[in-house]
Amino acid sequence: MTETLSLQHAALGLAASGVPVLPLRRGKVPFGNCPACADNACGGRPNMKTPGPCTCPAPCHAWAAATTEPTVIVSPLWAAAWRQAVCVGYHPGGAGLTVVDLDDAEAVGWARTALPATRTVPTTRGEHWIYRGAMASRNGVRPGVDIKSRMSYARWLGPGTGTMVDLPDAVRTLVVKDSAPVRPTAVTVPTGGAGGGECPHRTPVYLERGIAMAEQRITEARSQVHATVYRTFLAVLAAHGRCGCLTEAHVERLFAAAQAKGEKPRHCTEAWTNARTRLGL
Repeated sequence: MTETLSLQHAALGLAASGVPVLPLRRGKVPFGNCPACADNACGGRPNMKTPGPCTCPAPCHAWAAATTEPTVIVSPLWAAAWRQAVCVGYHPGGAGLTVVDLDDAEAVGWARTALPATRTVPTTRGEHWIYRGAMASRNGVRPGVDIKSRMSYARWLGPGTGTMVDLPDAVRTLVVKDSAPVRPTAVTVPTGGAGGGECPHRTPVYLERGIAMAEQRITEARSQVHATVYRTFLAVLAAHGRCGCLTEAHVERLFAAAQAKGEKPRHCTEAWTNARTRLGL
């Protein structure tokens, strides 16, 4: 009982800070779906690969069950799960975070030379490096290195030490390189406007705000997702497509947002290509 209350207390604390949480059972894995939701018979939770509403009050659907709602966390169904849980998990992408999971000493050594320092949390065999910003998740981006952000979960191991910094391109490109066949190149237009001066969009605030708003527009789409993705790609390219601002990391963020809504990689590529063609890029 004491352990159950301890896990619940930790979960409530995280939820209060805006971090979506879920119980993890033995093996540090999520609980399976309830009988009504088995094999996604219910249609799945929003933003799953099988989009659709689900009002199931149990901790179903793995990472998609993560919540910041305290009444859910202490509800009877969740209380039963906490009694069997061994630790608290959380959805990094739902909190706007990315966890670089370094599984051994060799991977940690690589990170110390290749990535900017950020908040770190020791694990059983390695470390979690936590960055501010969300991206696509992928396991095995290099030996001993997994990326946990959107559509993924991580184990809560404490607040860690160090100052958290923004997600760097060095992390984003770990996924981009591995999925290059379904990603278009960003925009092959020389940097600088027609007058050859410095690109007016290269201020971090302006460009970041534009990409973040585009991601939000796609994420909040409730219908006609494909059309929304195309119009959003068109707007981004109209604003930034001719000056060379966009990088592969920016494109990858837009593709990840679209795929989280159920778009297939080839649909993203087609929408991006069609938007470029319409604008004559």
